[in-house]
Amino acid sequence: MTTGTLPQVDVVIVNWNTRDLLADCIGSLTQLAGERCSLGRVVVVDNASHDDSLTRIKAVKGVDRLPLEIIQNSENRGFAQACNQGARVGRAPYVLFLNPDTRVSPRALDAPVAFFEDPENAQVGICGIEMVDRTGTVSGSFRFPTVRTFFGQMTHLSALLPEVFPPHQMTVDEIRGGKPVDQVIGAFFLVRRSLFTLLDGFDERFFVYFEEVDFAYRAKQKGMLSYYLPGASVYHEGGGSTNVVRARRLFLALRSRLQYIYKHYGPLDAGLLALLTLTLELTARLMLAAGRRSPSAAFETLSAYVQLCRAGLGAVGAKLRPLRTRTNG
Repeated sequence: MTTGTLPQVDVVIVNWNTRDLLADCIGSLTQLAGERCSLGRVVVVDNASHDDSLTRIKAVKGVDRLPLEIIQNSENRGFAQACNQGARVGRAPYVLFLNPDTRVSPRALDAPVAFFEDPENAQVGICGIEMVDRTGTVSGSFRFPTVRTFFGQMTHLSALLPEVFPPHQMTVDEIRGGKPVDQVIGAFFLVRRSLFTLLDGFDERFFVYFEEVDFAYRAKQKGMLSYYLPGASVYHEGGGSTNVVRARRLFLALRSRLQYIYKHYGPLDAGLLALLTLTLELTARLMLAAGRRSPSAAFETLSAYVQLCRAGLGAVGAKLRPLRTRTNG
């Protein structure tokens, strides 16, 4: 990658047992050949992996040319905290939070950095690009969740009646050509360091999931926009490290969602959604597992909800305390 006086980007990758995915991601970074920016640091924060992820990346061809730094945590500190750890190592004006299950194209950083450098885009604090999965499907942006979208997700009505219950993820047609959006996908989350500092990074009370939604929402409250920029692309495998622990993944997703709800919504809306999570959604998930004749899915669902209750989030969410005294106004 070209160096010199070009604006720099620090790349932060949080790893937990992703082995080959991480190696492929690092390998793609060695192929960066942009002309509009340069790499500051590439920081891999390992959350106490028990595989040989770190050994594998040291064997990646060209890794010796990367400004690579590795942080090894003795315990899994969660995604948000690890992101903050990695970001605070560098000093570049832009920070890219990149999932280990991604592979960037050689010029993936040029367009979004050039977009940030344009004075007309000074109010844009977060930028995302096209995410392409193994089937070639393109995705890139989300709406901020509301009571309606959460209800649609819980009941699957967002798939049946999207006009009434808008899905969380925006369609390709909705974002075609690029536009300001509520939130870009967290797998490629390019942020101005000044915004990261202003918001004091990610809220570390989100162990994993919803930390980027919360970050984008707080950014918007400060008058800073998120922008989906087509043209550049990144391959995204999806799932990554959490694919191997599905019950745990569901538990963490449900817990983070409830935390987000209690942080940003008023008490009535938060209480209603907590009640629906623990009743209607549980029933819907078990019925779906039965319809698919999948005892394993039913077991994983029940296991996740048991973990949720043991974490103190039972009794229709009554034990959940708001993270902050903020409403959804």
